[in-house]
Amino acid sequence: MRKLSRRHKENIEKTNQTIYSTLEEAIEVLKSTATTKFVETVELHANLNIDPKYADQQLRTTVTLPNGVGKQVRIAVLTDEGNFAEAESAGADIVGNDSLIEQITQGNIEFDLLITTPNMMPKLAKLGRVLGPKGLMPSPKSGTVTSNLDSTLTEFKKGKFEYKADKTGIVHVSFGKADFENDKLVENLTALYKSIEQNRPSGVKGKYFKSLFICTTMGSSIQLDLDIFAS
Repeated sequence: MRKLSRRHKENIEKTNQTIYSTLEEAIEVLKSTATTKFVETVELHANLNIDPKYADQQLRTTVTLPNGVGKQVRIAVLTDEGNFAEAESAGADIVGNDSLIEQITQGNIEFDLLITTPNMMPKLAKLGRVLGPKGLMPSPKSGTVTSNLDSTLTEFKKGKFEYKADKTGIVHVSFGKADFENDKLVENLTALYKSIEQNRPSGVKGKYFKSLFICTTMGSSIQLDLDIFAS
């Protein structure tokens, strides 16, 4: 059995067998577990009472957190040449059409997000096996298929991002960095929770949230009381 490091043992002692009922205390403990030499990401792991194999129990949506997540997103835009100037002026990092499709086909994916105009979707269909597993396939539901490149790019540059529940019904999503101020992490976590709650799938019966945990990249998990956001 692998031996636990002293740092990890100390983190476990801070969080073990405790369910936190106030966000301020939970965030304070969360930040105390970020003891590595790099700035750790902070994450929410929400276990939901859904079965994503059914269409009416799937969760996939977008959210813009009030204080961002501390990450610069590199955005590519696939569109007609006539839209290149609009995309570039709105902040796109990569703009292209057939040449961009060819790069993606060859595995040259140098972006974190792909936005496209509706007329390019038929050409993208063949790239589903490349982009799908990486979560990069544009879709109208995620807001990445659009006719208004200017406003869409502005939103995503401000920090808008997509999240979804995995096949077991758990949402794994970051809500900032460990060096954010405490109140900013509280604001982000609250906004993220409300987004998940407001996008409750229509097929959910009874209780929606089964458990809520937060953690840093290398820290121990911290369990939150399910009523922590009620106040």
